[in-house]
Amino acid sequence: MNDRSTAPAPLQGIRVIELGNYIAGPGTAMTLGDLGAEVVKIESMEGDMARHTGHFGLAMLRAYNRSKKSIALDLRQPRGKEIAGRLIAGADVLVQNLRPGAAEALGLGAGALRAQHPGLVHVSIAGFPADAPSRDRPGYDIAAQAESGMMSVTGEPQGLPQKVGATIIDAATVQVAAQATLAALFRRERTGLGETIRVSLLEVALNLQLPNWSDYMVRGVEPTRSGDGQPMNAPAADIFHTRDGMVVVSAYVQSHWVRLCETLGCPELATDPRFLTNELRVAHRPAMKEAVGGRLSRCSTQECVDLLTRNNIVVGVVRSYSEAAAGDDFRSSRMVIDAAPNGDRPGYPSFGLPYELCDTPRPTTHAAPAHGAHTQELLREAGFGPEDIAALQAAGVIKSQPEE
Repeated sequence: MNDRSTAPAPLQGIRVIELGNYIAGPGTAMTLGDLGAEVVKIESMEGDMARHTGHFGLAMLRAYNRSKKSIALDLRQPRGKEIAGRLIAGADVLVQNLRPGAAEALGLGAGALRAQHPGLVHVSIAGFPADAPSRDRPGYDIAAQAESGMMSVTGEPQGLPQKVGATIIDAATVQVAAQATLAALFRRERTGLGETIRVSLLEVALNLQLPNWSDYMVRGVEPTRSGDGQPMNAPAADIFHTRDGMVVVSAYVQSHWVRLCETLGCPELATDPRFLTNELRVAHRPAMKEAVGGRLSRCSTQECVDLLTRNNIVVGVVRSYSEAAAGDDFRSSRMVIDAAPNGDRPGYPSFGLPYELCDTPRPTTHAAPAHGAHTQELLREAGFGPEDIAALQAAGVIKSQPEE
């Protein structure tokens, strides 16, 4: 086993250029940064749009822009494009989720850049597939939830379709795009060849629903909303009230169902004609929930968890954010990190990678940078002198923060 204190980060020496807004592009770049890459965020003169969208926008900025260097450029001006070109020439990866066609219009599309830099891994994230009729439509998480069928299966049976209560498609796209980038970098290590990667939110949203879509494509049965229950299994994700809270229970496998009935002291439910099979329990879900719920409601939440866990039955406590944060499992998670102060930006708690590299030290991470905080530093590294930088500032090509 390696000495964890001295092991290099997996992507040490890799430089990533990001042209991103909101979540999918910035999150992909930050994930690579969490694995040791240097990340340079090229922002417009207005900055990442998340900087202008209230509390949730600022939350996105904090969450997906840790430990980056920010340079603010007017890419519509030739000198701005020249600076971007210098930065990209020294990069290994470019990640962009600008509006459809914008990167190409700026000369920063995969075709143009990879012709100049064959080893570049170029990652484009869009709402819809590149060859789809909707390819020019702006793509947001909510549109992908709607158009992939996800909203149609989320919510109460008699209610309206609902979105998932988090930006789940954007977040999943971050992991998918980072995975593809890592594969491309591994391939480049062996062949010297870069890659063009295209990721769409719609395709990620479809992928997240593989069991539903697999059943639909084979049987042709349209899935429906079932509220807290899983449409094709029971009990599975069904909510039950305890004396002091709520739990979800999953015991749809036949042997698990029998064990649940025995654990709750009602073995007769396992042979009840209404509940003999998973399909029958789905058909008689209200009666099944009433029978099981009557037993669980006599116990406290903790008693339910202890009882079912002892008998190898899946159970989860339905928690609010404050309750989750107060829980021992949350507090012991190695995913919770502290982003250190960055210039005039205060530090804050955040989440790191959702996995642990046991032989690699966790990198020090810093708060999301101010807009253009590293403009002058990056220009100096690219060979621009003080007079050049002053002239670029005066011409409105760059925007920078005063240096300490």
